[in-house]
Amino acid sequence: MVKFSEFANTLQSSDIAALLKLTEQPEVISFAGGLPAPELFPIEDLKKVDLAILEKEGRQAVQYGTTEGYKPLREEVAKRMKVKFGVESKADDIVITTGSQQALFILAQILVNRDEYILMESPSYMGAIMAFDPVFPKYTEVPTDDKGMIPEELDKILAANDKIRMIYVIPDFQNPTGITWPLERRKAFMEVIKKYDVVVVEDDPYGELRYDGENLPSLKSMDTQDKVVFLGTFSKILMPGLRLGWTIANPAIIDKFVKFKQAVDLGTSTFGQRQAAYYMQMCDVDAHVKEICALYGKRRSLMCDSMKKYFPAEVTYTYPEGGLFTWVTLPENIDAKAIMPKCLAQNVAYVPGGIFYPNGGHGNHFRLNYSNMPEDRIVEGIKRLGTVLKEEIAK
Repeated sequence: MVKFSEFANTLQSSDIAALLKLTEQPEVISFAGGLPAPELFPIEDLKKVDLAILEKEGRQAVQYGTTEGYKPLREEVAKRMKVKFGVESKADDIVITTGSQQALFILAQILVNRDEYILMESPSYMGAIMAFDPVFPKYTEVPTDDKGMIPEELDKILAANDKIRMIYVIPDFQNPTGITWPLERRKAFMEVIKKYDVVVVEDDPYGELRYDGENLPSLKSMDTQDKVVFLGTFSKILMPGLRLGWTIANPAIIDKFVKFKQAVDLGTSTFGQRQAAYYMQMCDVDAHVKEICALYGKRRSLMCDSMKKYFPAEVTYTYPEGGLFTWVTLPENIDAKAIMPKCLAQNVAYVPGGIFYPNGGHGNHFRLNYSNMPEDRIVEGIKRLGTVLKEEIAK
């Protein structure tokens, strides 16, 4: 009999995962994933990029690389961070990762011990919870409103607990709610952070995908004490299959991060890193992002307009200024997980909200993705969901 590790023994099959497998069937209108629109992947540009890489660097491009990452890519990231996020950084401050998911896993491993605390928004990204779980942390959900984490509540929690090692936040177009922290909330949050010895992980996979309003400064750009670790990704502005993200942190964290990453994968794909670097040098990234925003903004508006038309009045939802998701709130007596089989019977799917809360509960929510489905399927899918919701509320 195989003897598994303590953490492996905690892994169990999920009934939600089993349900979501059904969404892979082509007849299902799935709002469940966080998938970018594949029709926007710049395949023709990538062909030119690949040829340029092979002609210029050849075998070097497929050799092992440094754990920190391909330096020209880190230099390109540093330039973009200054322009897009207001962050002054240099290549040595940056590590290229195999997606930002890898960064979440490594950060928990190097910063948090068993039974120490991680603070998160309520709700928060379920993938982060999965990445953090292997260190057996304790989670505290900081009260969160439609403007993000509430600074006064955060202050109380930090003052009362000296075992808090990390705060995980998504200030821009949060997953799963789609909300964005306004400037005053960001300033108030950073004022609280100044008082405590704690690391803040600012995860920003969606920051460039803004459809309405003005860009806001990142928390990292407001960080005067080098406490904020910034995570970015190419998955949403280029292609997710490249599995490329980046981490910016202070030298002490970068040192431990790189040493741990060496044990994980030695280094991220050397060819994939060159694909991203060459693309940034050869192509108009801003024009590509603008095209993405135009399509997703249209689909966001269409989904929200359709919910207004087809959902019962008792159901509310967020209207995000960017990103990939909207968050639906049902009457408290309706469990989104319990009614999901009825929705799947109508060939439409979402992600039940309970899994976005590290300590469980809050079953009367679900998350919808609008980036991946074409317009006609968005309207039809929301119409089908509305029919099920009306039936449940009428009971």
